[in-house]
Amino acid sequence: MFPLTCIDGYKVPVREEVYVLDIIPLTSGPATISSNQKLSAFNPTNLRGGPIIDLVTHHGNITCARGFDLANSVVCTAGEDGSVSMWDLRQDAPNAEVARLTDDQVPILSLACSSTGFSVVAGTELQNHQASILIWDVRSTPKPKLHYKEVHSDDVTELNFHPSDPNILLSGSTDGLVNICDTRITDEDEVVIQTFNLDSSIHHAAFLNDTEVFALSHDERLALYDMAEGCEKGSATTDFGDMRTVLGCQYIANVFAKANGAGAVIGAGAHDQEAFEMIHLTKGEGWNLDKANSVVLPGAHSSEIVRSFCFYDEARMVFSAGEDGYIKAWRPNA
Repeated sequence: MFPLTCIDGYKVPVREEVYVLDIIPLTSGPATISSNQKLSAFNPTNLRGGPIIDLVTHHGNITCARGFDLANSVVCTAGEDGSVSMWDLRQDAPNAEVARLTDDQVPILSLACSSTGFSVVAGTELQNHQASILIWDVRSTPKPKLHYKEVHSDDVTELNFHPSDPNILLSGSTDGLVNICDTRITDEDEVVIQTFNLDSSIHHAAFLNDTEVFALSHDERLALYDMAEGCEKGSATTDFGDMRTVLGCQYIANVFAKANGAGAVIGAGAHDQEAFEMIHLTKGEGWNLDKANSVVLPGAHSSEIVRSFCFYDEARMVFSAGEDGYIKAWRPNA
């Protein structure tokens, strides 16, 4: 195990309990969304100085955010009122909201963005027996260009684009399914080109590389699947089972593919032990957990859950955010 040192941190300075819900890893430094309805951006070398940008969002209750263009600090947020806002964090606060995308008032639970495909996608809560996937072309009107109503039968909890093809979209739902859709297809009967069934409510799912995906359930089950020809359709290529048993943790925050293609990182926490560690998922003949070389955040966010983490490999820094209202910066001792 390799422990990191907490070198900096910032706590949302309000009396009521505030969760930092997610981190968006902009090239310029981390941005966060929090339960006090704020979108904030930080100087990565001076978290304690507070947000350099601190914007109030207007979604009723903010639920999710994604980077649209990480290099140019363009971020999308969404929430319970069914709206999506695009923010250019290079602008001053009154001009930062550069677009507002709307359809109906169904709460949005998930987002995906593709700057190369000029696309923003939102997944909704199940309402009136319908859960939707809405796709906007940001170059056109604020109304969606596509509206899929039958891809999932329950809340759409996760959306992610393919790493190299902006037409291919992954969606996950509390119906237990991870679907791969070709968004060039408008016919709902044809749009799903592959389905993986974890048989448990999907918390997170994404591409690990051009053909392989992971699915993580709300009860911490983790399985990997392969879209490639020759793989058994729909069956897991690796099923790790309940990660609480496998890793001795209490929850999995998320799984992130490494940008260089060298596997992925699993963020695992145990709040009663004030512990959080990042375990490398390595790809060789198969996928394996490298538990011996895990990276540990000692003390983590005390007894509170770590909601999000991200890593800046070149800067050798990790950022974490939690239900204690903190964003923290970590780095190796040497």
